[in-house]
Amino acid sequence: MTAVIAWIVEGTWPACVDAARAHAPDDAEITLLHVTASEVPGAARGAYAGLLGRARPGRDPGTRLEHLASASAGQLLDAAAERLRRPCTRSERVGRVEREVVAAAEGADLLILARDGDRARLGPRSLGPASRFVVDHAPCPVLLVWPEPPPSVATIPPPPPRPPHHGPPPGPH
Repeated sequence: MTAVIAWIVEGTWPACVDAARAHAPDDAEITLLHVTASEVPGAARGAYAGLLGRARPGRDPGTRLEHLASASAGQLLDAAAERLRRPCTRSERVGRVEREVVAAAEGADLLILARDGDRARLGPRSLGPASRFVVDHAPCPVLLVWPEPPPSVATIPPPPPRPPHHGPPPGPH
C-alpha cells in the first residue's frame, strides 16, 4: 500500500490536500502532518523565568503557548481532513519543523508540500528555509505544489553572469 504524507501548514495547506486527493492512489494511506515549532514556547518560558525572576509554574506562558499551538494544529488538521474527504491519519509533532517533517517522511512513498517563500516569481526563493531543507533531505519522492496558480515563466530569474574565460587563446598551439 502507498504511504502519502501531506505536510499541513497554515496558509498553504489546501494546496497540499488538493494534491493528495489528485495524486494519491485510491488505496493510499494518507497522513496529514502538522509540526509545531518547539522554539516559541521554549523562548517564552525562558523569557518569563529570566526577566521576571522566580516564575510560578501556573503562570508560565510557554505552557499556555503549547496548549494554544496544539489546539490550533488540531483545528487545522480537522479542516484538512474534511477537505480531503477520504480516510486519513492525523499526525501532530513538536520540534524543529524541518527535521520533524523529514523524520515523518521516512518510509513514505510520497511527501507533499507547498512552496512557502516568494511566490510572486519562479526560482529558488519560492522556498523558505524549512521547505528547502525538507526538499533537500526528504527520504522519499517529493511533490512540491504551488498554493495558488504559479507565476509566469517570464518571472524566472536571469542566469548568473559568467566569469570571463582566462585560458589560452583559441586555435592551434
